Amino acid sequence: MSSVALAGNVASAAALHRRSEDRTATAIVAPVSIVLGLGVALLIEGEPRARGFFRTVYFLPVASLIVAMATVWQYLFHPTIGPLNALLALVGIPGPNWLGASNTVLYSLSIIGVWQSVGFNMVLFLAGLTAIPRELYAAAHVDGAKSAVDRFFLVTWPMLGPTTLFVVTISITNAVKVFETVKMLTDGGPNKASEVLLFTIYQEGFVYLRVGYASAMTVVFLAILVVLMLLQYRVLDRRVHYT
Repeated sequence: MSSVALAGNVASAAALHRRSEDRTATAIVAPVSIVLGLGVALLIEGEPRARGFFRTVYFLPVASLIVAMATVWQYLFHPTIGPLNALLALVGIPGPNWLGASNTVLYSLSIIGVWQSVGFNMVLFLAGLTAIPRELYAAAHVDGAKSAVDRFFLVTWPMLGPTTLFVVTISITNAVKVFETVKMLTDGGPNKASEVLLFTIYQEGFVYLRVGYASAMTVVFLAILVVLMLLQYRVLDRRVHYT
């Protein structure tokens, strides 16, 4: 391949990359799943008697087959017989076409992504919470941290630094590489509104047979992912406290 053709592929891949990146739900799925995962972990940690039950319930989405759950979500989001629109109708709100409208499809996929990620993040945060020495909470209480909020910001949050760094990295990576859900539920539609990054690479390489574009997009994707991870570690690692 000539250098001119390679440059053209890279330029076209960059344009396709920007187009598909705009349609990713990373900005929604990653932060929401991290916050909810931490919140659920804190609630479960505070209720040790039901810890095993709730840990299993919240982790079920992680262990569920994507094909089976895609069928369930397709039913839940159905515009006419779906339970979500039925609930909205009870309060007088017209239900949208969740997976069939360009302005709602990404939010619908984001809901599924959050549902899939919260349980995994919860388990990671629970592992980090159980590793925090109880003596630190007692010392913080003696030093004046009387409320649970004070103890969280003085002890829990700093000690969860390594866990949080790992969860952020995994959450961003998982949100960027979503493919199966899009392929099964929307196939990139409607009007290419849900053509997320990996789906676009798949379309270019295996449907349109533009292998050069797909290869260049993959290189651009990996380069951006590496840069993001390096920046993330540089920024977050300075605020992480290792025991």
